[in-house]
Amino acid sequence: MALSRVCWVRAALWGSAVPPGPYVTRRLQFVRSGLAWGAPRSSKLHLSPKTDVKSLISYVVTKTKVIQEKYHRFLGRHFPRFYVLYTIFMKGLQMLWADAKKARRIKTNMWKHNIKFHQLSYREMEHLRQFRRDVNKCLFLGILSIPPFANYLVFLLMYLFPRQLLIQHFWTPKQQIDFLDIYHKLRNQSHPEILSYLERVIPHISDAGLQWHMTELCTKMQCGTHPLKQDILALRECFSAHPLGMNQLHALQMRALSRAMLLTPYLPSVLLRHRLKTHTTVIHQLDQALAKLGIGQLTAREVKSACYLRGLNSTHIAEERCRTWLGEWLQISCSLKEAELSLLLHSVVLLSINYTGTRR
Repeated sequence: MALSRVCWVRAALWGSAVPPGPYVTRRLQFVRSGLAWGAPRSSKLHLSPKTDVKSLISYVVTKTKVIQEKYHRFLGRHFPRFYVLYTIFMKGLQMLWADAKKARRIKTNMWKHNIKFHQLSYREMEHLRQFRRDVNKCLFLGILSIPPFANYLVFLLMYLFPRQLLIQHFWTPKQQIDFLDIYHKLRNQSHPEILSYLERVIPHISDAGLQWHMTELCTKMQCGTHPLKQDILALRECFSAHPLGMNQLHALQMRALSRAMLLTPYLPSVLLRHRLKTHTTVIHQLDQALAKLGIGQLTAREVKSACYLRGLNSTHIAEERCRTWLGEWLQISCSLKEAELSLLLHSVVLLSINYTGTRR
């Protein structure tokens, strides 16, 4: 048997016409059929895992967008008021997330290049300052949400008290105007108290010339006259030491100044003084960076925001008048030293109380 198979293979190789047996014929057919369709099948069914994952992700993203669009149309058609609040809330989350990423990039750059806060550009400094305040407000809501099922109560409080609990990203355009007016009225309530305190300290000023300048300034303020830059800078010595230096201010005056700066006055005197120093120092550093940049480089929104931070209710004042006022502020701020920042703190009242167009 073995000899016959060897002879047949040799004959097949040499072209012999001897027909193979039935067993060999079936085996050759099986091998040929396997060679015929085996290779193409493997090439057709082979898929890359990365391609499968990408196609799956794109499919999920597409379906999610379609479902989200249908949900938005449903809300807008059946619950229009809720849809407005929902849209504002979602946009607010997106803006807050974008602010967080920008703040992280700024902090990373500061850490890599050993840059201090006062060495940043104006827009970077302002972004970090505002983001810190927003985060502090959001942290308060996060603490309220810690107890079980307290998140439902937090949503209710956010709806009932949006001005106190929400940052500006989550305010409607009308709320932004109304709430800024409310905040300005609150700080306006402290202005008479601050001016009366300045009148009371006049006898405690040792220099007769400074007493005369302070009396003239208080008289102008009471008559509704907007003071000039020279009127304020002439009193810088009074605000660098006794009786109006930052370390000599009384507790009642610091509480009134805290309300004028939209800071909480319900803190011990030590914390009030520290917070006023820190806040005024940051504004002074912002002013120096803004002077380098130039007011002309700011957008209308940035100008109004800068004026509001420094005590002026800019929501109802024309842009050009805001730029003029901000220029006066910078001339005073950039002329002061660190020991004279108490004058910059009082300028929040002195420069804004009688400015044209601020009274409504």
